[in-house]
Amino acid sequence: MRALEVLRAADHILAEDTRHTQHLLAHYQIRGRLVSCHRFNENSRAHFVISQVQAGRVCALVTNAGMPGVSDPGARLARACREAGIYLTVIPGPSAVTAALALSGYGGGGYAMEGFLPRKPGARRRRLEALLPLGLPVVVFESPYRLLKLLEEIGAWMPARQVCVARELTKLNEECRWGTAAELQALFAARFAGRRLKGEIVLVIAPADGGEAVDSDQ
Repeated sequence: MRALEVLRAADHILAEDTRHTQHLLAHYQIRGRLVSCHRFNENSRAHFVISQVQAGRVCALVTNAGMPGVSDPGARLARACREAGIYLTVIPGPSAVTAALALSGYGGGGYAMEGFLPRKPGARRRRLEALLPLGLPVVVFESPYRLLKLLEEIGAWMPARQVCVARELTKLNEECRWGTAAELQALFAARFAGRRLKGEIVLVIAPADGGEAVDSDQ
């Protein structure tokens, strides 16, 4: 309800994809002026927001399927506004990170939030090698088109490590599966054989149990 109140009060609503956000606004009969704000124009939009707020107007930022400023646009805009002395607030909504961590059962303490891993296998492995010794569950985002490949790589490198794959969290087709990476790779490969896997994907990689060996030859 607070988010709707803020959007109704905004003179300008910046959106990662105005086409998607327009559906939301139309449903709730909100008529704020839509302005695109994505990773290619965020710097220029920061100047626009600062000028509008300094003129007494209210601006809001909406992203499509993630929290602004985390793995979606918004961080540069927030920094620019803060440096200009402009008041900022956040209206938090469902979080794929905390939802996946809670469902995984691997939490209870700290965790490492990585976002999207590098696309190249070598860089991806080096990044995981830096994260996994922390002894914390590691939360990563992945494209549905690369999920099977990532599970294959984790399975070859850490065959005993437990992984949770959460798909479409807080949505109609929410799904959460647990097992080794090899088990999950086989499960999703069989279920979506000949069909394209869809949806927003979050992986939670469990911390090592203390007796697990990493295959450094893979």
